[in-house]
Amino acid sequence: MQAVAETDTDSTFALSPSGPYRALKQFGLVVLCAIWAVLGTFGHDPWKTEDATAFGIAYEMMQRGDFLVPRLAGEPVVDRPPLVYAAAAASAAAFSSFLPMPDAARLAASAVLALTMLLVGAAATELYGRDFRWMAVLLFIGSVGLWDRAHQLSPEQGLMLGVAAALYGFALGLRRPVVGGAILGLGIAVSFLSRGFLGPLWIGLTAVALPAACQSWRTRGYALSVGAALVIAIPLGGVWPLALAYRAPDHLMAWWATQSVGDYFSPLAVNAAGDPTYVLKNLPWFAWPALPLALWTVTMRARGFNGGLATPGVQLPGILTLVMTISMIVKTEPRAIELMSMLVPLALLGALEVDTLKRGYSGALDWFGILTFGLLSALVWWLWFDAYAHGMSAAAAKVLRDTEPGYRPPLSWIALALSALLSVLWLLLVRPARRSNRRAVLNWAAGTTLLWALLTTIWLPYIDSRRSYRAVAESLRPALPREGCVASRNLGDAQRALFYYFANLVTVRDEKTINHCAAMLVQYGRHDADIGTPAGWQAVWEGHRRGDDTERYVLYVRKAS
Repeated sequence: MQAVAETDTDSTFALSPSGPYRALKQFGLVVLCAIWAVLGTFGHDPWKTEDATAFGIAYEMMQRGDFLVPRLAGEPVVDRPPLVYAAAAASAAAFSSFLPMPDAARLAASAVLALTMLLVGAAATELYGRDFRWMAVLLFIGSVGLWDRAHQLSPEQGLMLGVAAALYGFALGLRRPVVGGAILGLGIAVSFLSRGFLGPLWIGLTAVALPAACQSWRTRGYALSVGAALVIAIPLGGVWPLALAYRAPDHLMAWWATQSVGDYFSPLAVNAAGDPTYVLKNLPWFAWPALPLALWTVTMRARGFNGGLATPGVQLPGILTLVMTISMIVKTEPRAIELMSMLVPLALLGALEVDTLKRGYSGALDWFGILTFGLLSALVWWLWFDAYAHGMSAAAAKVLRDTEPGYRPPLSWIALALSALLSVLWLLLVRPARRSNRRAVLNWAAGTTLLWALLTTIWLPYIDSRRSYRAVAESLRPALPREGCVASRNLGDAQRALFYYFANLVTVRDEKTINHCAAMLVQYGRHDADIGTPAGWQAVWEGHRRGDDTERYVLYVRKAS
């Protein structure tokens, strides 16, 4: 059976590579993706997320000139391979002469995001044809879960890129087995060198499941493609462990000791239990609107429409999604940032049957997106003008969990002009009365981009004031002893990285060794306010981030005996 597309076929609104205004439409879509990839990269310090830890490791790589053994504030980092950190360090070295070092390092994150979008579009073109290449990319960037996670330096970014390359390699291998296999092998190597065995596990299980479940993949061409992938993946992925075996065997052994089957299968883990409901609780909002559209595709194809389920365009992303979902269900410690990779196959599945979506469903998505992003953007603008004119009100500060009302954002004409321009362009985009299923997806992606743009332009100074550690570290620096070591207690990896970058402070972990230092920096949480001064110590400094009561730092010195 063939499905009838319930959509407006007016070529003026069709997101296709042909038709009137082709060049203008293509340029507009490229600009939309570029804005999404770039905004959030510049103009702020590293924040207490994976971004801070990754930047700290990259910064130390630059300081030491060692791209093989990742270190954070003097300590080896043994649980992650170095590819993303090395890319950030190389980016920082190349561009820090005219950009702040965190911005220069974060360019690597933008490059990874841009490459991922390119591979998603290429896979969609290979599986579905050129008419669908932009649909998959728009669903990808419109996914709610990407937001700040996709713009952070993190090993999971490299994992996402590797999965996207592998998926494109699988798809291309149907037509060009050797070339597709080479790209597949490159994806396996990138995912391993970024995040360890998780990516190769997903890709390997998918490679086995495809011919096992689908007869169309039981071909000599597919076997040749997989063979070519192994020829590429094994040497490339093995470069790092072999180099460690030669130059830093102790680090190799320490890394290997952290690898455990229990990390990927919770029943085998010691003193750890996975959360089987984690994916069910988080994926629906994380992958919106790609997930419901992917379910629509599976539903339509299961009913026999448009070739049914027995097509590579359904089988490949469908099986990869299923493998990744099961893996996250049985994983010992699933994390939201790892779900980014799942958006790659889900965006492809969701794009396939966009044209058959019932008009009522696409209209609901369209108007929901327009109203949601329109109202949120208007609220963001109103809050900014109110804060600029009168200072942030106590009510707004309470909603934002800011303990210090009265913040006044600085006036940046560049940020203001860019935000105003993007707001006007969004209004012009969503204004046309005629609607289509594809236009609904475009409007949603444009709405997410607009809201992200407002937060990373006019509101960026405020967010940076809440999340940056620069002021805390600079306040701490004069109180540090001129000689001797400084111990730390309860200090997280992100904080250790940022205190090292801003205050050149390398601490000795009180949790790992007997503390003989004359000073100690302690991190307290919100509920630790009543904990007294440790015996034998005297507080000489205390600080916290502006408006934040979740973290408090106290520097102690030993009392004279």
